[in-house]
Order: sequence, then C-alpha cells, then structure tokens
Amino acid sequence: MRFSIRLTLSLFTHILKNKIAGNGRFPLVLMLEPTHLCNLRCEGCGRIREYSANQKDSMPLEDCLAAVEVTGAPVVSICGGEPLLYPQIGELVQEALKRGRHIILCTNGMNLEDNLPKFRPHPYFNLSVSLDGLARFHDSSRGRQGVYELAIKAIKSAKEEGFKVITNTTIYKETDVREIEALFEGLDALNVDGLLVTPAYPYQPGGEGIFLDRKEIHKKFEYIIMLSGRYRLLSTPPYLRFLKGDLDLRCTPWGNVTINPQGWKGPCYFITEAHYKSFGELMEQTDWEKYEARKDPRCQNCMVHSGFEPTVIRELGDSCSGLWEMIKWNFS
Repeated sequence: MRFSIRLTLSLFTHILKNKIAGNGRFPLVLMLEPTHLCNLRCEGCGRIREYSANQKDSMPLEDCLAAVEVTGAPVVSICGGEPLLYPQIGELVQEALKRGRHIILCTNGMNLEDNLPKFRPHPYFNLSVSLDGLARFHDSSRGRQGVYELAIKAIKSAKEEGFKVITNTTIYKETDVREIEALFEGLDALNVDGLLVTPAYPYQPGGEGIFLDRKEIHKKFEYIIMLSGRYRLLSTPPYLRFLKGDLDLRCTPWGNVTINPQGWKGPCYFITEAHYKSFGELMEQTDWEKYEARKDPRCQNCMVHSGFEPTVIRELGDSCSGLWEMIKWNFS
C-alpha cells in the first residue's frame, strides 16, 4: 500500500468530522517549521532568502505542540530549515505521536544517521529525505560535496533499524528525467517506502533560471508519469495528470497550513503575505478565494503538491470512478 489503512482512516475521519461540523476550509496537514536553522544553502530554497535575518529563530516546544492541537490536522510535516537542528526534535516527535498524529520528518539527511537514536520506529512516523538527483546533480544543487552519499547512507541505516523512509524529489529546469529514473531505481533497491516528486517554481525573486514554467513542467512530467507504474510514487494519479497538463485543478492553499518562529504564514507554504499571531487569524483574514483560483501572479506557474494534492483528497467523493481509481492506486 502507498498510504496505510491507519492514515487513510485518519484523513477520512478528519474530513467527515469537519463536514458534519459545517467547516468549509480546514487543514489536512500542518507544516511545522520549528527552526529556520539549516546546515546547507540549497540553490532552490526560498527560505534562505526570506528568513535571512531570522536564521537563528526557533519555536518553543510548547508552541509547536499547541499548533498541533489547534489545527487538528491528522498529518504533521516537521520541516524547516533543517528540523534535526532543533534541540528538542526527539521530544517534539514523541509528543506529536502521543497525540495520534501521523508525522513526516523532512530532512536533507546530512545528520540523520547520528540523530536516529533520538527516535523509535512507529506506524505513524515517517522519515522523508530530500534527494533531487544522483550524486553530481544533487551535491551541486545543495552547494556541498558528499551530501548525496550521506543521505543514502542514512537511508540504509534507517531502513535497517526498521524506520519508514520516503524521499522527496524536486524537479528543476536542468533536471535530466532519465537520471530521476535511475535515482528511483536505486531507491527502490533500498526498499524505500515511497517516492514523492514535485516541480520547482520561482515563488520569490532570485534563482529564476533554475525553475520551471508550466510548459516545462508538462514536458518533464510526460516522462515521469510513466514511472508511476514501476515505482511507488506517492503522487496521486490526478495530481500527476495535472502536472502533465491533462487535468486542471484548483488550489487548496488551506489544506497545508504553515507555522514557523514568525507565526502562522499565509496564504500558503510558499507565498507570504503576512505572519499571523493565531491560527484563527490566518483562517479568518486570508482571502482564500483569491489563491484558490490562482488570481495572484505568483501562483501562475505553481503546481507544487502542497497546494494541489489536498484538492485531490477533498474531491475524492465527487465521482465513483475517481474514488475507485484512488483505491486501486493505493493498493497497487
């Protein structure tokens, strides 16, 4: 299975509960950034530019756990920054698991092997390692040699110790899609539990030369979508068709809400209009319709999974054929 029965039931229960309560907009995933600190300066990372003056800022543990509680989101993606640099990362994961949340700990893998003793394998706990290509391309995009080998070594160790490991691959303008096929083949040999893939796009000024416009995304994913039958891609079939240009989807920016040391980031994980003091202010003061319809110029080339996979999930019940497709895909 691509997504466990436990996760599927948690999402279904969460959606049903909110619909019964009459909530039109509610998050499925909390993007929790406890720290801006990072040990790399990746070429495609907008966080480095956006929070350059706040790199040392971190959230108190109690604020992190309060965010987990207030959103009610069944999935918590702990990201950043490099979350393994957060001093209380072990306790944060443990406490979130106690609250019944499904955890995705996103890491560049550099310090993962050394930090594995802080965690224990758990059905709700997933390690997500970012890998954007084979060694030469990946290390170049990260600005440091040897990062790829450290990540692969950490994945091997994590799998040997019984952890669930997925990977996250971002596709850039210079990405050779045949190299991505070779990457997936190698990761499949390591028994990685799932492969997430998404296109990069320029949501902030700077580095536009490495990002993709919509036509370029369609072309890259014509090839990548063919890999979905051979490898355990976590990207859903409707989302992949959207990336290929065969389907149009509205954005669901409130599906993945983000909090970091500056507050609740709106309207979405990428674009920043404001940082709000509370989750309620974020939900009440954001012009969601504007971003759902992609009326902001910064949204025009955005096709990232955090905005559109929630659309796929919340529209599952709209057609029997769509629901059946997702069931077959999940069990394939």
